Amino acid sequence: MKYKVIIAGLIISGLLTSCQDFGEDFFDTPAQSTLGDEIIFSNAELAKGAVDGIKVSFGEEQSYRGRLLAYQGLNTDTEWLLASSSEGAKSDLVVYNARPDNTEMNSPKNAWAMMYEGIERANLCIRGLRTYGNVQSNKQLAQLLGEALTLRAIYYADLLRNWGDVPVRFVPVVTSTIYIPKTNRDETYKQLIADLAEASTLVGWPNETSATNSTERINKAFVKSFRARLAMMASGYQQYPDGVRRSIDPELSVAKMYRLALDECRSVIGSGSAHLEPTFEGLWKKYNQEIVTAGGESLWEIPFADTRGRMLFTLAVKHDTSDQFQQMGASKGGVNGALPFVFYDYDQADTRRDVTCVPYKWGTAVSGKAKQELTDLQTWYFGKYRFEWMNRIVTAPNDDGLNKIYMRYAEVLLIAAEAANELEGPGAAAGYLKEIRRRAFASADQAVKVDAYVDGLTSKAAMLNAIVEENKYEFTGEMERKYSLIRWNLLKAKLDEAKVKMADLKARTGDYQDVPSTLYYKYEDDGITLDIYGLNRGENQAPTGYTSKAWDKLEDNKITTLYKAGVDPDKRQFWPIWQTFIDNSNGQLVNNWVIGN
Repeated sequence: MKYKVIIAGLIISGLLTSCQDFGEDFFDTPAQSTLGDEIIFSNAELAKGAVDGIKVSFGEEQSYRGRLLAYQGLNTDTEWLLASSSEGAKSDLVVYNARPDNTEMNSPKNAWAMMYEGIERANLCIRGLRTYGNVQSNKQLAQLLGEALTLRAIYYADLLRNWGDVPVRFVPVVTSTIYIPKTNRDETYKQLIADLAEASTLVGWPNETSATNSTERINKAFVKSFRARLAMMASGYQQYPDGVRRSIDPELSVAKMYRLALDECRSVIGSGSAHLEPTFEGLWKKYNQEIVTAGGESLWEIPFADTRGRMLFTLAVKHDTSDQFQQMGASKGGVNGALPFVFYDYDQADTRRDVTCVPYKWGTAVSGKAKQELTDLQTWYFGKYRFEWMNRIVTAPNDDGLNKIYMRYAEVLLIAAEAANELEGPGAAAGYLKEIRRRAFASADQAVKVDAYVDGLTSKAAMLNAIVEENKYEFTGEMERKYSLIRWNLLKAKLDEAKVKMADLKARTGDYQDVPSTLYYKYEDDGITLDIYGLNRGENQAPTGYTSKAWDKLEDNKITTLYKAGVDPDKRQFWPIWQTFIDNSNGQLVNNWVIGN
């Protein structure tokens, strides 16, 4: 059963609110909250409610729920907003053309504000638990301190990867810190990495305690894995005001950060506290069925209540109307999707392909029942998200309540492979890459597709390129790839490569010359499920009893608007700070990368 942010968390979080809700005089009178803090943070049940309150900010209307998760991580060489070619505020966010006054984002209650609300709540919890929690002898309160440190790191990490340098406070707001400038992100990374080191000593491994038996609670495997991710980000390429480069801070060098990341990943792998799910399809069915038992592949999930969260609303295979699988109304899902060539880049034997890339939607329901209908070559949906795999029928008009998997064990293996390759060579990386691919291919294919393939990667460059490609096959549809492309210094190069691939697919030239231009379909005995022939390369012989459909619609405008014409994505890696926050910063905030820069 899913754990949800409980009412107590909402109530207590009202006591632990951000500076937006009070005048400056409030910060000059800390004594009025001292007794409340002592009562709350010396009691495990009350303190848990306060820490739960940190998570409330994820689910606010314009926070992660309705804004950040809908747009962050787009567009890449595998994923795009399907309406990217349409002019407007939504497409501007993903085609590297975002302006500070973007109407989707320029709101006082936008994700930026909600993330700082969550951070302030975390700061208050951390102060309270350190002061009154007796965490050295009380494991429950220690767990809660570790959770608060980690949740704060999550908010800051997402600010860093979407905005670059941002204002940073690691203690509750006081009068003198209401208005502050941006902090050098190198310093922020170092503090977050240190905080997560502490947090990993405070929280239990998955299922070690009752507090860590759900993927909706913070556990040691996630903290260590997340720390490894941050180390890779901190040492990777990224846009600074003076250009795209790695950090010049010696504490964030590749040698130090990759070693840290590898050590943390090996700790998690060696613990046996997490593992890949046996099948890729099984992983995503389990996710859509809202099974949140810890100790599997999902390391931590942003928990959304049934009336919060829009993962399926945004990302699922599209449903034209309410039907036998969902009662949310018309046109649900299908906002974002895979680029058209991605399906054809997969090895045909790779079991991840048909889970990830779906060429059909659910059409208009007749007598309450819809059936699958083919789309067109330029319209693919993410099959990782499916109403039809849920155990319940969603009836709320806008929110499906499905969690967001924030990190999974497959990423741990790929980080380990990348760091081991850099520090110890391709032989040290091979085992981790093999484990990922072994899940993707049937036993009969593994000698060639796994062992021979990986063993043939005998140079660091070949291994890294294979890891870059594996990242694509594993994570398409999870909107994580953009941040990896940035740290590999491959963002624009891969976007340009994607444009060439789409043009080649449209013309059936180059690597796509054997992709069929006609599909053939009929319905299975159930009358709703498509039986499709012609999706695989070389399937050109028309079968008997099937209906044909042209499979060649790929408009030039779709291809060229993967990113805005005349824009260099490497100079637009981050969104600008929205104008409302610039205007209300007392002159402290400025944008280093906006239109015209």
